[in-house]
Amino acid sequence: MTINFSTPVGQVRLLINDVDEGAQVFSDDELNAFLSLERGNAKRAAAQAIDAQATNEALALKVLKDHQVTTDGAKLADAMRRHADSLRKQAREDEDDADDGFYFGVVDIVGGNRRRPELTEGGW
Repeated sequence: MTINFSTPVGQVRLLINDVDEGAQVFSDDELNAFLSLERGNAKRAAAQAIDAQATNEALALKVLKDHQVTTDGAKLADAMRRHADSLRKQAREDEDDADDGFYFGVVDIVGGNRRRPELTEGGW
């Protein structure tokens, strides 16, 4: 099965570098669940997936030393969580950019309410 990077699941796979089709870490169903939890936002879903994987790495690896090779699950998990935080920050910035449009409200100064403004003296 070829990954379609134009789909939300494919985009999440790209962001989490889960692109080895023979050894994918997450199933499509799992990635769809992350997307559902994050209302379809691929960057936030990827951050959730990375957090889940970081927790698994921290629990599985802990600190292992074999001859001259050392692995530290906690350090790896910390680096992964920083990556997840970076994706969440990017998602917030994307949302902020989308909200930067020009908005204005209409104020009726001609008709309607002819009462004097509060805390003012006299009439009009």
